[in-house]
Amino acid sequence: MNPPSEFPDDFSSFPPIPFALFVPPENPNPNPNPNPNSTAAPSQTSIEDPSSAHLLSFTVPKKRRRGRPHRPATSFQVPQILNGGFNSNALASSSGSISAHSIRHNAENPSSSAKAGPDMSDEIIVISKESTAEALIALSAGFPADSLTEEEIDFGVIRVIGGIEQVNYILIRNHIIAKWRENVSNWVTKDIFVNSIPKHCHALLDSTYNYLVSHGYINFGIAPAIKEKIPAEPSKPSVIIIGAGLAGLAAARQMMRFGFKVTVLEGRKRAGGRVYTKKMEGGIRVCQAAADLGGSVLTGTLGNPLGIVARQLGYSLHKIRDKCPLYNVEGKPVDHDMDMKVESVFNHLLDKASRLRQLMGGVSVDVSLGSALETFWHVSGNAVNAEEMNLFNWHLANLEYANAGLLSKLSLAFWDQDDPYDMGGDHCFLPGGNGRLVQALAENVPILYEKTVHTIRYGSDGVQILAGSQVFEGDMVLCTVPLGVLKSGSIKFIPELPQRKLDGIKRLGFGLLNKVAMLFPHVFWGTDLDTFGHLSDDSSRRGEFFLFYSYATVAGGPLLLALVAGEAAHKFESMPPTDAVTRVLQILKGIYEPQGISVPEPIQTVCTRWGSDPFSLGSYSNVAVGASGDDYDILAESVGDGRLFFAGEATNRRYPATMHGAFLSGLREAANMANYANARALRIKLNRNPSKNAHSCASLLADLFREPDLEFGSFSVIFGRRNADPKSTAILRVTFNDPRKKSHDGSRPGQQHSNKLLFQQLQSHFNQQQQLHVYTLLSRQQALELREVRGGDEMRLNYLCEKLGVKLVGRKGLGPSADSVIALIKAERGNRKPASTLSSLKSGTSKLKPGTLKRKLVRAKIMRNINVSPLSANSNLAIGKLPEENKNSVQVVSNTLGSGQNDSEVLKQ
Repeated sequence: MNPPSEFPDDFSSFPPIPFALFVPPENPNPNPNPNPNSTAAPSQTSIEDPSSAHLLSFTVPKKRRRGRPHRPATSFQVPQILNGGFNSNALASSSGSISAHSIRHNAENPSSSAKAGPDMSDEIIVISKESTAEALIALSAGFPADSLTEEEIDFGVIRVIGGIEQVNYILIRNHIIAKWRENVSNWVTKDIFVNSIPKHCHALLDSTYNYLVSHGYINFGIAPAIKEKIPAEPSKPSVIIIGAGLAGLAAARQMMRFGFKVTVLEGRKRAGGRVYTKKMEGGIRVCQAAADLGGSVLTGTLGNPLGIVARQLGYSLHKIRDKCPLYNVEGKPVDHDMDMKVESVFNHLLDKASRLRQLMGGVSVDVSLGSALETFWHVSGNAVNAEEMNLFNWHLANLEYANAGLLSKLSLAFWDQDDPYDMGGDHCFLPGGNGRLVQALAENVPILYEKTVHTIRYGSDGVQILAGSQVFEGDMVLCTVPLGVLKSGSIKFIPELPQRKLDGIKRLGFGLLNKVAMLFPHVFWGTDLDTFGHLSDDSSRRGEFFLFYSYATVAGGPLLLALVAGEAAHKFESMPPTDAVTRVLQILKGIYEPQGISVPEPIQTVCTRWGSDPFSLGSYSNVAVGASGDDYDILAESVGDGRLFFAGEATNRRYPATMHGAFLSGLREAANMANYANARALRIKLNRNPSKNAHSCASLLADLFREPDLEFGSFSVIFGRRNADPKSTAILRVTFNDPRKKSHDGSRPGQQHSNKLLFQQLQSHFNQQQQLHVYTLLSRQQALELREVRGGDEMRLNYLCEKLGVKLVGRKGLGPSADSVIALIKAERGNRKPASTLSSLKSGTSKLKPGTLKRKLVRAKIMRNINVSPLSANSNLAIGKLPEENKNSVQVVSNTLGSGQNDSEVLKQ
């Protein structure tokens, strides 16, 4: 289908909602910000907080909820970095429960860190004298000051969460980011950091650099030095990307650089999606201007990736000035004192709404922001006249503009859940329009236009995409269509999407914002401002042409845009364009003609129709009543074991409803797709040559079990951390070795052990006693249940046999299915040294109980040249086929499995 004739290329418009400087909250759904009325302000570094000797105050601007300036910004504390390192007291106080567990684990189990590499616990490295400045730059890129993001933990950038190694990682990370930001047109190599980072930290440098590059935090964009890294011929599987918006283009360029074969399917005749710059021209003297009919404002520039792309292109940005006069219904300027009074009341009501939701707790999820504000307004007792009421409605319209949604449908609890991630810096226009960025990003990307996708099939063998009568096949597919399209059901997924994702799509809101762009023969409104507003005396039309953007200084001609928000935006969909333009001209004449300024007829006008555009069906997302920030994460989840992926602003919890949020989601999914592809490639290699790779796979297994995801007693478990499905496959290992002393902890005198002679003695050609490992496959949920079994190893062995009915086998007995699991876990962990077991605590997969972690040793006797006897009739454990060693059949034997072992006991190799 083609977009409506009134607006042949519709794009939704993003409001000025800032990017992020963030310290991640402890709770994924924290209590909403108690000051939701705060507005973005230019970011600045404040003076040191006198109440804290070790902290710096850093201004964090809140989401710009208004089309004109500024409510006060709030600030948070950044641990002070002195002499090239973090203050250790600040680190210790802010590292959180994860760090505390990790530090305890490391102290009580020194062998775990000793085996992984050099001990770096005794020093904080010094890289740069500008550590504080580098930390602030990293903050602007979305990294917390003194802790790790979930993404970093999943990647396993360090071995143990918390401690000096984490500090050194953060210093290296910040230094690399800052170094690249000095000249974003260069490709930063790892070699330039080798001399400035101590040798014992070079492994940490490898991990840090690989993470930053693979996830698109450095070396991204369109600079020549970066574009030349794209290989001439792809060497990896094919990827299909649906949608050539900012998310699709970012992912496409990144995947091409990774070496994948990329095909982009776009339903429109152009790239850019909801970012569209239309060239307007006409008149006797031929006036020209570039109008951003979709996403128009770069919200925050300190770390905005689109600001970086603009720098790479050599484009300057125009700061949107704070001056924004308001005019009443008659066209007269609103009295300044009245303006300040109503604004103060409005902000006070937002504060009260914030306090209300904290008092209400979970009940506030089902309450709208609009109902709370209107209730407080009516019971405030303030006597107001008609103009004050109109002014209050203007502020409500401005709030609806910022969220592209009706206040009556916005969640009181979570409407501003992304505020903690707001970025610092100015809000800017790009002279010439954001289409210049789109054009540069789309260069040399294989895009097929006018391909409207209606079916997506995905399965273990790959994906099929149906567009009209054409079928496109690939290894993976990335869907970047807007949330409005997903809500409409116009794309059929086979098999159907999981109910969890369908529910998230339904819960999230997708609002509407429209514009009227007008090119005039000359500028009659003055060039000393970028915005001005107009009040309405009808509350149902409060968002109709309530705000004007002057593009005269950036568009190349006398261009003015009128915005339509809230309920008026929906009515505007059916308003004839001529009526809309007539209404706008009446407003402009009412403002300027009393000043003796003539308002000419426009040369050309364009009216958007976001809700009618089949390729967007709305403008941008919001948190509706009943939804939360979790729903953004749910929309971002991949489906089909790494075959179907999702990107776009509605998949970005930190930066929804923004252009840079869409762009960053594309970089995020490029990293995820590459990870799954690498895992499959390794799995295929192992499956094709099982005998040839048996030794290699056994070595991989041994490496992975050096840092298992779960450990309890003699049992260790590894599993894929990216797949939280309780039915996903895990590998269990049981270890038998010679003890230095026999453990009787938890045993009662005279207690009979039903598995006293659980195993037969094993045969070996080694004269020395050694460890023996046996394995089995089970589900992740079964592994967690096994961990909770009380009574020590013997009871766990009983549970394995009687409840789960599994066999313990040697490495070869696991078969090809285990090879696939091993390959997947190996690909997740990459070439890095395995992360500590404690890193899994972040996601709740393993919780070690406090107290001393006791070393538990289980005896395995080793006998030579004997015939293997069958299992005792009393044995409760079935022993599967074990590998042959020197042509001797081997069976596991142990008569020393103790009972009553604490769940906190950990067997270290």
